[in-house]
Amino acid sequence: MIEAIILLGPPGAGKGTLAEGLKRSTDLIHVSTGDMLREQVKAGRPLGLQAKAYMDRGALVPDELIMQIIAARLDRGPTAARYLFDGFPRTAEQARGLEALLAARQGRVHKVVLLEVPEAVLVERLAGRRVCQRCAAVYHVRNIPPRQAGVCDQCGGPLIQRPDDAAATVLNRLEVFRRQTAGLINHYAELGLLVTINAGQPRDVALAEMVAALSGATQR
Repeated sequence: MIEAIILLGPPGAGKGTLAEGLKRSTDLIHVSTGDMLREQVKAGRPLGLQAKAYMDRGALVPDELIMQIIAARLDRGPTAARYLFDGFPRTAEQARGLEALLAARQGRVHKVVLLEVPEAVLVERLAGRRVCQRCAAVYHVRNIPPRQAGVCDQCGGPLIQRPDDAAATVLNRLEVFRRQTAGLINHYAELGLLVTINAGQPRDVALAEMVAALSGATQR
């Protein structure tokens, strides 16, 4: 049977970091729609080429195409597995689409983890984030500074601030998240699947709480 665990949270909540921690302590298979899109594009697959046409002009990839890519990913995996969806679905419509895909494969959503962080903390996290232009390694000017300011420890590439991490843009991204996910949060709460974690506390504490909440995930 396929089971899905959904990691839901605003930009800067630490979804990627906590997903990596869950991968190390459970048998969950991490699924990132962003990674899958890049994989499809890089491999030159038909779905990737369709997605690239939208990405190249800065448009959102349509839900229908995203769902096809997720379906293809599920079909490549084992028929009995637990998947960790990182930041997807983002809307109630996407949630219903995912539930339909899972039901067609005798699967279900097992739990939805909502990461809550005070807005001031989110803005500080994102505005201080720096990304290597060459290898995409992530740093933070205060929390994870490089050994040499502006230079990647791993490859020596230049560190940049992504345009969408500027403070004004961050506030807009948070507002978009609230608008998009309000119905989604209510949807999963009504189904009794929602678990809320304080992701503003130290990472190890938040991770331990998540592992305890996901008691259905197979421990290593």
